[in-house]
Amino acid sequence: MQVGRKAKRPQGQKVKENKNPLLAFWRTHNLDPSTSGLLAYYEEEILYPRVIRIENQESAEEALRSLKVAAQGIKIMSPKAIHRIIKISGIDARAANIIKQEMLSRGGEAAAPWDLYKMDKKEMDMILMGTLRQYGELCSKLDMQPFGLPRLAQKIRETLENYSKSLPVLSMGRFTLDLSSRTHVMGILNVTPDSFSDGGKFFDPAAALEHAQQMAADGADIIDIGGESTRPGAEPVTLEEELRRTVPIIEKLSGELDIPISIDTYKPEVAREALDAGAVMINDINGLRDEKMVELAAEKDVPVVVMHMKGTPRDMQKNPTYEDVVAEVCNWLGDQAKRAVQGGLSKNRILIDPGIGFGKTLEHNLEILRRLAEFKSLGHPIVLGTSRKAFIGAILGLPSDERVEGTLATVVYGITQGANIVRVHDVKEVARVCRIADAITDRKP
Repeated sequence: MQVGRKAKRPQGQKVKENKNPLLAFWRTHNLDPSTSGLLAYYEEEILYPRVIRIENQESAEEALRSLKVAAQGIKIMSPKAIHRIIKISGIDARAANIIKQEMLSRGGEAAAPWDLYKMDKKEMDMILMGTLRQYGELCSKLDMQPFGLPRLAQKIRETLENYSKSLPVLSMGRFTLDLSSRTHVMGILNVTPDSFSDGGKFFDPAAALEHAQQMAADGADIIDIGGESTRPGAEPVTLEEELRRTVPIIEKLSGELDIPISIDTYKPEVAREALDAGAVMINDINGLRDEKMVELAAEKDVPVVVMHMKGTPRDMQKNPTYEDVVAEVCNWLGDQAKRAVQGGLSKNRILIDPGIGFGKTLEHNLEILRRLAEFKSLGHPIVLGTSRKAFIGAILGLPSDERVEGTLATVVYGITQGANIVRVHDVKEVARVCRIADAITDRKP
């Protein structure tokens, strides 16, 4: 073959078809195979990149599967798609230094005070930023380190799992509630003369029975019956009076309604009588501070709502203060849940309620709502009680009987942040709102 001259093709030899897809693309679009030609095409055919929202590994896997990514690729990449920010408080500076170096080496971030490098025993807070994959690698490394880091690694794993896990089906007597499937509505029945919103309205037993039946027809999943007002400044009632108000109603309703009944009380004696009368759940505004309540719940094996309250109803709104209301409430609820488990109560029997309006200012309540998702870190179902409360009235300048729309706004936002049960007065309106919110958030009704 002569250099510089085109070789002759032997007679009868076919031309090889060029199967380069890029050349085929150029020919299809009449483009010159040059950079300028491709740029001209992309300038004419405007592309629109967009940010997509992926909240959990299941969503990540679905997004990758839609692109027909190979199974092995999905397994490798899906943990990289979920980014979590974790705050750790009170960590030894030496341990913090190890965490920072290990997290940075994996492409994550670890924020800590400047005096981290003093390497003394001072405790400090850290904020970690990384993907699930980076956290997995970090925890594997921390398992081999000193300064209590293996235990911290396990807590990080548990927290990440808690945040995204599906909740177990809640069984109570002959009833079951699948809290992962949709938002459940707890209807409030106050058989009191002095509750903040409907005090006296259902104090008469006949009126209370009729209202409970109506709430059930309107879509309530649970009826929560209380015989003592817990409004700010309320005086306690005697054990005998609370029993007189609640037990007969529970006995009657438990035989008529096909939904579970909860007793709203902090007195173990009232809770026991209510359970014997047909209630199958305890809603304790005192957050299981009473050992006897823990013992009772464990003995009867019933679900308990552990609520946070600063002080008592009588004094809770007298200048409540917190350094970080969400952190303090979350830590307290975690401690109470742990204490209950140590006392014999099954972990899957515990629900948590941050206690909106119970020893909190307007700004405290709003901050809890903004950061409600942080409570998912504890791994317990979240009960949200905002119905007609004073902070809504303070924002809207309206009395308690005109706060339905404000309540609905807090319910919808709470659902987007992880609320599993909403405790409300206006059952019909809230039940409808929940169905829409669940459809949007992909909780199937």
